[in-house]
Amino acid sequence: MNQLDLKQRVAVVTGGARGIGYAVAERMLRSGGRVSLWDIDAAKLEEAGDQLSSIGAVAIHALDLTQDDAVRGAAQATVEQFGRIDILVNNAGITGGNAPTWELDPSAWRRVIEVNLVGAYLTSRSIVPLMLERGYGRIVNVASVAGKEGNPNASHYSASKAGLIGLTKSLAKELATKGILVNCVTPAAANTELFLQMTQEHIDYMRSKIPMNRFVEPHEIAATVCWLASEDCSFSTGAVFDISGGRSTY
Repeated sequence: MNQLDLKQRVAVVTGGARGIGYAVAERMLRSGGRVSLWDIDAAKLEEAGDQLSSIGAVAIHALDLTQDDAVRGAAQATVEQFGRIDILVNNAGITGGNAPTWELDPSAWRRVIEVNLVGAYLTSRSIVPLMLERGYGRIVNVASVAGKEGNPNASHYSASKAGLIGLTKSLAKELATKGILVNCVTPAAANTELFLQMTQEHIDYMRSKIPMNRFVEPHEIAATVCWLASEDCSFSTGAVFDISGGRSTY
């Protein structure tokens, strides 16, 4: 693993208890950062915190990211523990199952938008002012190639990730002269627990679209995310970084 310089940086990683979020947190800790893991699964979060604490300083906060009061409380608690927040990785997300758009239950559709997009808005709303006070920050949103191309039988997920790309671009322009950079990554499917929410037919479809003929590994996504969260990333903002094994060509 190539070493990044995140010494003394404090990062919030949402959906940090497993999968991509866990891999991001681990790489940040190994690069000298301190990490606050936010996740709705309290039991899994406790387990992740115990595992990662052997590498570096970790805090855990169990919360529903769609609840504004809970998000503001977790941000305040993180600052109280670590003194500041330098990095925000909006990784938390759900797929909401698979079905044609007209067969998806409206409650499932809304929940995916709430978690994947509104949650990222609420975390940004709480944390950006803290970054503005210090004149420094890095925000990395974990979107998806589905947000660029649209996956059939996943309109709610595709729409949420397209919205996250749009949020990235707007927020980046608002902060471009403030020392705060905002970028997103658009991975192809990673073999994580999210697969448990998908049909095998949909999983096979996603793999068939990847020229490398394999799924991306969480640590591969973490490598790009952590570079975007570092000072080495200094002149890229509002950008979409592809991690799709050749699927996306724009």
